[in-house]
Amino acid sequence: MGKYFGTDGFRGEANVDLTVADAFKVGRFLGYYYGKDHKAKIVIGKDTRRSSYMFEYSLVAGLTASGADAYLLHVTTTPSVSYVVRTEGFDCGIMISASHNPYYDNGIKIINGSGYKLEAEVEELIEEYIDSKEDKIPLALKDNIGRTVDHAIGRNRYIGYLISLATRSFKDIRVGLDLANGSATSVAKGVFDALGAKTFVINCEPDGTNINRDCGSTHIEHLQKYVVDNNLDVGFAYDGDADRCLAVDDLGNIIDGDLILYLCGVYMKNKDDLANNTIVTTIMSNLGLYKALDREGIKYEKTAVGDKYVFENMMLNGHSIGGEQSGHIIFSKHGTTGDGILTSLKLMEVMLESKSKLSTLTKDITIYPQILINVKVADKAAVEEDVEVIKVIEAVEKDLGGDGRLLVRKSGTEPLIRVMVEAGSNEICRQQAERVVKVMEERGHIIKE
Repeated sequence: MGKYFGTDGFRGEANVDLTVADAFKVGRFLGYYYGKDHKAKIVIGKDTRRSSYMFEYSLVAGLTASGADAYLLHVTTTPSVSYVVRTEGFDCGIMISASHNPYYDNGIKIINGSGYKLEAEVEELIEEYIDSKEDKIPLALKDNIGRTVDHAIGRNRYIGYLISLATRSFKDIRVGLDLANGSATSVAKGVFDALGAKTFVINCEPDGTNINRDCGSTHIEHLQKYVVDNNLDVGFAYDGDADRCLAVDDLGNIIDGDLILYLCGVYMKNKDDLANNTIVTTIMSNLGLYKALDREGIKYEKTAVGDKYVFENMMLNGHSIGGEQSGHIIFSKHGTTGDGILTSLKLMEVMLESKSKLSTLTKDITIYPQILINVKVADKAAVEEDVEVIKVIEAVEKDLGGDGRLLVRKSGTEPLIRVMVEAGSNEICRQQAERVVKVMEERGHIIKE
C-alpha cells in the first residue's frame, strides 16, 4: 500500500486526511495521464455523503483543467461505475465513497479502463504528483479545456443490465431492502420493482449525514427485525456504496458473506457453472464454511483480506466466484468488483430455482462462534516479532486443534492488531482471544485510551 492509496482507494476524513486540494490534483493527474495521445473520457460516480459533492466538483475541475471530459453518473454504486467504464469505452472511472465508513469520511476509488481497481504503479505516480512542490502538468488552453457531461443514462443502462440477469420473475416475493441511506437508493428498489417483487424499503432518505448511520449491512439488526415484523420472505442490506450485501432469511437470521458463498457455490456446482470447482475466500472466512465445502466436495483458496486480493486470485486462476465474510461477493462472469445488488439477485435465483427458503437452504452448514478483538498498539511490527507473543499464539493454536482457529493480523490502515478466534463456543473464543491480548499487554505493546 502507498502513502495515500490503500487496498480500496484514497480514504480518510473529509478535509482532514483527504482534502479538496488532493482531489483536484488526482483529477489533474488522471486527465493528463490518460490524455497524452487523445482527449481523455473519465466517468465519475458518488455516494450520498455531503462531502461527495465537494469532491466531485474538485475532481471535475482537475480533470477538465488537464483537458479531459468528465462524465457524471451522479449518485450511483461503485459496481455501476465499473460496469459503465468497461462497457462504454471510458479511459477510467472514479467513485467518490468511503464505503461503510461514517459520513464524515470519504474516499476516491479509481477504476481502470477494464473495470478493475487501478494499478499500483499508477497510484504511486498520483502520490508523487500530490506531494510534488512544482506542478509540471500543463494546463489545457482554449478549446482543449475539457467539458462536463451529464451521463445519468450510464447508470440507467447498468440498472437495465441487472434486470436482464434475473432468471425468473420475483412476482409475489416479499423482499425487504435496507439501502443504508447510500448509493443503493438510486438503483436497488427500481430493480426489484421491475422484476415484480413486493418491495419493502427502509433507510432510503439520504440527507448527506445519515449514510451508514445505524443502518445498512453494518447494522443489520434493524433489517432482521423488519423482516420478521413484516412477514417478509427475505431481506437484503447494502453498505454505503452498495458493493457489499448481507441477507436476512425468513426467520430473521443473518446470511453473511460466508453463507452467501456457500449457497451460491453449491448452486453453481449443481449447474456445472462453478469454474475449477473452486471458491475464493479470504483468511477471515469461517471454519464452518470450509468444513461445509469439504463435505460438498468443493475446493477453496484463501487470500489476504480485501476484495482486491480475491479478484486478483480469481483472474489469475480463472475462478468464477469469490468474496469476503463482510459481503463483498464477486461473480466474475458478470462483474469485476463486489456488487451488492447483483449478489442479492443471485441469492434470489438460488431461492427461486430451488423453490426453498433461505432458512432451509442453510440448515446443513454450521457457522462457528467467532470473536474479533481490535488492539491498538504502538508498533505493529514489534508485536509480530515478539517471541512471547509468538509463543502464546502457538499455544492457543495447539489447544484449539482442528476444532477452532486463531488468526492474528495487523490492520493495513490503522495502528491495530486484530485477534480473531473461532471455536465451539463463545466462551472458548473469548478466553483464547483474551489470552493472546493479555500477553501483548504484559509486553507493553498496547496503547491505553
